[in-house]
Amino acid sequence: MGTIHRRTCSICEANCGLLVETEGRNVLSIKGNPEHVLSRGHVCPKATALADLQSDPDRLRQPVRRDGARWVPVTWDEAFDDIGRRFAALGDGRSALYLGNPTAHNYAVATQMRALRKGLGVRALYSASTVDQIPHQLVQYWMYGHNALFPIPDVDRAHTFLMVGANPLASNGSVWTVPGVRRRLKDLQKRGGRLIVVDPRRTETARAADAHHFIRPGGDAAFLAGLLLALDRGNLVRPGRLLPLLDEGWDEAWTSLRTLDPEWLARRSGVSWESCRELARELAESPAPLVYGRFGVSTQRHGTLNMWLIQLLNIALGSLDREGGVMFSSPAVDLVSTTNPGSYDRFRSRVGDHPEVLSELPVATLAEEILTPGEGQIRGLVVCSGNPVLSAPGGPKLDAALQDLDIMVSVDMYITETSRRADYVLPPCGPLEKDHYGLVLGPIAVRNFACYSSPTLQKEEGTLDDWEIVRRLAHAVGNASGREVPELPEPRAVLDLSLQANGAGLSLAKLEARPDGVDLGPLEPRLPERLNTSDQRIRCAPPACLAALAAFAVEPEPSTELVLIGRRHLRSNNSWLHNSHRLVKGPNRCTAMMNPSDAAERGLSSGQLVAVTSRVGEIHIPVEITDEVGPGTVSIPHGWGHDREGVRLSVARAHPGASLNDLTDPSRLDPLSGNAAFSGTPVEVRAL
Repeated sequence: MGTIHRRTCSICEANCGLLVETEGRNVLSIKGNPEHVLSRGHVCPKATALADLQSDPDRLRQPVRRDGARWVPVTWDEAFDDIGRRFAALGDGRSALYLGNPTAHNYAVATQMRALRKGLGVRALYSASTVDQIPHQLVQYWMYGHNALFPIPDVDRAHTFLMVGANPLASNGSVWTVPGVRRRLKDLQKRGGRLIVVDPRRTETARAADAHHFIRPGGDAAFLAGLLLALDRGNLVRPGRLLPLLDEGWDEAWTSLRTLDPEWLARRSGVSWESCRELARELAESPAPLVYGRFGVSTQRHGTLNMWLIQLLNIALGSLDREGGVMFSSPAVDLVSTTNPGSYDRFRSRVGDHPEVLSELPVATLAEEILTPGEGQIRGLVVCSGNPVLSAPGGPKLDAALQDLDIMVSVDMYITETSRRADYVLPPCGPLEKDHYGLVLGPIAVRNFACYSSPTLQKEEGTLDDWEIVRRLAHAVGNASGREVPELPEPRAVLDLSLQANGAGLSLAKLEARPDGVDLGPLEPRLPERLNTSDQRIRCAPPACLAALAAFAVEPEPSTELVLIGRRHLRSNNSWLHNSHRLVKGPNRCTAMMNPSDAAERGLSSGQLVAVTSRVGEIHIPVEITDEVGPGTVSIPHGWGHDREGVRLSVARAHPGASLNDLTDPSRLDPLSGNAAFSGTPVEVRAL
């Protein structure tokens, strides 16, 4: 019998409580913690990857410097000294910073990021946000006054749940911390409620739903606008007690929506007008309805427009700030009161003239910013916990651009598809050697809670935590460049002060004494005081959203060509878990799903190797013929493509798959947020 450690899983948004059994430095088992206040014993296969990541022989244990095709071990001091000199030699305004998805799971790194930005002298960030959720945050900033005011689906008390472009049974919830979501949705159905899914694919969640409607990829704006019109024409718009909180934009929004033709919307979405009317009636007659949209509606050309329409739907149904609807949390550390509310269009990108959004520029434009000569051309790049060659659109072009840099540094455990192009790779300690607090993800949980995890294992000698690397990197570059870099408090001190400032009687010491977490109660109505607008009213019609709706109304109807969508799997997490032997075993999950009618038209059979071609690239991949995707749709999972030369991921290279983002087009963006428009990329499929 080994030692049992209680900790929170840091791999995905669910933040599940774990029981990790160790003997010395060996992990004997990882199981769900039935005493955890939020997850209540739930655990998914990804949690087992913590042990694989910790013990992986491919994981770097010390800094390395690239010397041609070789990687040479160096000391930390040697690395930071040389990196500082080389970034300083670039001059001002020539460096960039990219933050990958894992940084959102790492509270400690977040406390030091301001120093790194100062040291590098960067004005704008590039991050995984602009290939993911930034339309959510932009709409929240405009309507509610702060980008972190996420309306959270109150699934535990909901009755009718309309889910658009979301698959939480694979993602464990997304922009929604909801461990054990399958059980929660089953409980909704047991109490007489209904789950309705609208998606171009019959996903794992759709198969568990009471109803599923196929939709044309990229047609969500038409569907959501049609649903609003159906509520309006059926006299079913009932904001109730929200009405005094709605500004004059409420009427402006409806004036614009009423110019749209329902049948035109139905042709664009592929969801009939009659289906919209039936859904509208069902939602309006439900005692607790809610509408939730996620990755599928965010990562398309109308991502921001979609998120605005979803907010309008929840307001029209009276579901915002209501039990069983969508609600705002009361977190132990409140980002709304402690961080900047956001910004928009304070400056524009050098290439493409894209607006700044929450201090970020579109990562889809990063390759052009590196390759285009002129003042402000990016010549140095730091990548923190990211793999944009696989996660950003136009991966091959970005891969080529990275080779053109004067200096690139990756903070990463592995030599990946991206870090193989770095001059230095600075590896953090193993995942079980770090502490954890859900700073970003805790405030979007289905229930208010707080939980802190101490490190399960002591750091190996000579290793550094991510935050220590970021801090030293900031000062190395800042000192060499003559920039003043703030000496920020260590993460535990920041967390302790933030907890004590909440007024709930919490402190870091109290959380350490309760490793199963502290339950802070269910979500409760919080309006109007939770709003961060100047008059505590909801800005119902942001001018940019009204303009986007008007532009959408005159777009031509889509062609009938094949279009691409992504997908994810419970045993995967973007590009960074494919070196876990436990997770990649089993059948090949990197396939191109096609509808039988489309396959027959092209003479294809299941398992056949096909070429999938877009405007920017081509991949070869087995085809999977299934009625789980609608006609005209091709579905390929993202995060694969591990066969590039120089990648040092032995398990992943044995299961390489093909990269979806060799096909996605960097020029296809949501014009408001700059988010990549993955969904709806036109493609052709042919036999090889």
